[in-house]
Amino acid sequence: MYFKSNSVKFILFLLCLLFSSNAFALLEIEITQGVESAMPLAITPVAGDMPIEATLLESVVYSDLHRSGYFSIVDKKSYPQQTVKLDQVEYNNWRNIGIEALLTMRATAVGEGKVRVQFELYDLVRKNRALGHSVTTNKNQLRKVAHKISDLVFEKLTGIKGAFSTRIAYISEASSNKGKKYQLQIADADGYNPRTIFSSSKQLLSPAWSPDGRRLAYVSFENDRTEIFVQDITTGKRSKISSEPGINSAPAWSPDGGTIALTLSSGGDPEIYLLDVESRKLRKLTNHYGIDTEPAWSPDGRFIYFTSNRSGAPQIYQVSFGGGTPKRVTFEGNYNAAPSVSADGKYLAMVHRNDGGYRIGLLDIEKSSFRLLTDGVLDEAPSFAPNGSMIIYSTRHNNSTVLSAVSSDGRVRQRLRLQKEKVREPSWSPFRR
Repeated sequence: MYFKSNSVKFILFLLCLLFSSNAFALLEIEITQGVESAMPLAITPVAGDMPIEATLLESVVYSDLHRSGYFSIVDKKSYPQQTVKLDQVEYNNWRNIGIEALLTMRATAVGEGKVRVQFELYDLVRKNRALGHSVTTNKNQLRKVAHKISDLVFEKLTGIKGAFSTRIAYISEASSNKGKKYQLQIADADGYNPRTIFSSSKQLLSPAWSPDGRRLAYVSFENDRTEIFVQDITTGKRSKISSEPGINSAPAWSPDGGTIALTLSSGGDPEIYLLDVESRKLRKLTNHYGIDTEPAWSPDGRFIYFTSNRSGAPQIYQVSFGGGTPKRVTFEGNYNAAPSVSADGKYLAMVHRNDGGYRIGLLDIEKSSFRLLTDGVLDEAPSFAPNGSMIIYSTRHNNSTVLSAVSSDGRVRQRLRLQKEKVREPSWSPFRR
């Protein structure tokens, strides 16, 4: 009875977390904590004969690199050169004001609706041209090109693959006199270009990207019970993959896309199962009278991490893909849940509680060392960026709920405020293929 009572409380608490998340649909990004040692970077005004496109290009690249927290974009007023042509970089003058890297861009009209974008990155410390590319694209693809430039610059200067071209998925909720409307939406990583994938008058939960970024698995209440669907985000084709009696929840794709881990309660207590995507055959992975839920795969597909209250309170466990006895991996605090695994498999992000609120924590799996990354009251649903540099999550702010992101070292924080609608449960996409 003790565990049953705790199980009910745990389910209710999870539902409270899931249903209490509120936020809004066009993102505004606010850096709430930066890095004092951020690299000084100069971005000169975009040259060329397309002023509108130049403004868009510069604003997107500036925003991407600034909000990463890795760079301090230096005020243009201090620049020794406002326009820079190849082989005309005055390296010593730039270095004399402490700038370490210089980015120049050009947007030129090359035909109806077409723009040629060129950019050069200069390493002012080593005094060389570090990067340079040009591409011809349609005007409506300019934001995509700008994000790609940001990716290349970020990787060149930090050694970390840029993730500005990736996307986020989330659930939005809008209310009207006709009732509530729930939408599964995706947007660029900076919140622009939101697109509805599926909408319903009933709750939608737990979006999860397939490893190729082409499909989303999610939970729907459209038939007045939990069921799991998979939907192609391009064609809109959707299929129901799990409709077992009881709870169908928390889908998570295996790294090869062939298996989905999920939570089912058809046998009584919620357990972790593995579903073969093609054959739809189920295999029970855990077997305990506690609640086992929220599976997350290791990048090599050998292990599944999950939340369980089998020790009396929610903690994170690891079990082999082949099954066996789960191993507890979290011991700090009295509550650890909702694991998200970094792309290199070295870290687990999670919702953590000790004596304070529910915050985002990070576990170094090999060293078993733990640290808190956030200081919120109700932080939830962490999801790693595919390059492992940032973690997106939802949090309470000014009597509302917003999306925030924190760097994996905790030094950079940014708040992503949405407007008009409520959103919850962000899920960061893999790299585009």
